[in-house]
Amino acid sequence: MNVYLRIGDNRTFALKRAVLLYEDGSRAFATLHEIQHRSNEAPYLCAGQTVTSGFLETLAKGLGASMAAEVLPDHVLARTPDLIAWWSRARPRLMFFGDGNTETKVLNGKMYPHPALVFMIQGRELFVRALAENCRPSANTRLYNAPYWNTDAHGRVCLGSMRVPDETGITSLSAWENRCIGGVQALRVDPKCWQRLRKRTRSPTTLEPNPAPVKPLPQQD
Repeated sequence: MNVYLRIGDNRTFALKRAVLLYEDGSRAFATLHEIQHRSNEAPYLCAGQTVTSGFLETLAKGLGASMAAEVLPDHVLARTPDLIAWWSRARPRLMFFGDGNTETKVLNGKMYPHPALVFMIQGRELFVRALAENCRPSANTRLYNAPYWNTDAHGRVCLGSMRVPDETGITSLSAWENRCIGGVQALRVDPKCWQRLRKRTRSPTTLEPNPAPVKPLPQQD
């Protein structure tokens, strides 16, 4: 069996240990086995030991799933090694549009009122939803479709060629947020809609509800 890994560096890996998983319906356990190497013969498994939490922590760090200790500010809603979710208050934001017609060009680089938003980074994907009220959401708060056309039905932002931060830590959240809102938006509605919005100080409160609350965060396909 040939296995190819791209890790961005020159390293030599040697087979040291193996984890065996045993399953019975919905229940499972794992054993850890040392590898015994013999000259000119295939390696074999030594007697197994129960997998410990210490080994799992070491394995997670080796797989890049470790997470540095951080003080979580009030706007962060959830944090795991795989995702981070936060909310942002309603406020005017700078916007740019991708349609090159004359009506659209005059909309570029202007400030528009936006509702309160919930963002989530999962892996290298960015999701966004809107809030009806300008306050920190709870686990059961109803989310709404955000007013951006560069998102799909799950709230996933189409990043395209957009440059996003390399990090997904607390200090990079504002940069992710700015890339989402400040990036070029596809304009699929009458430009007069945005012209009217530009004259407002607050975003409209008539929003299309999304049935998913904050708690069951979207999962990768």
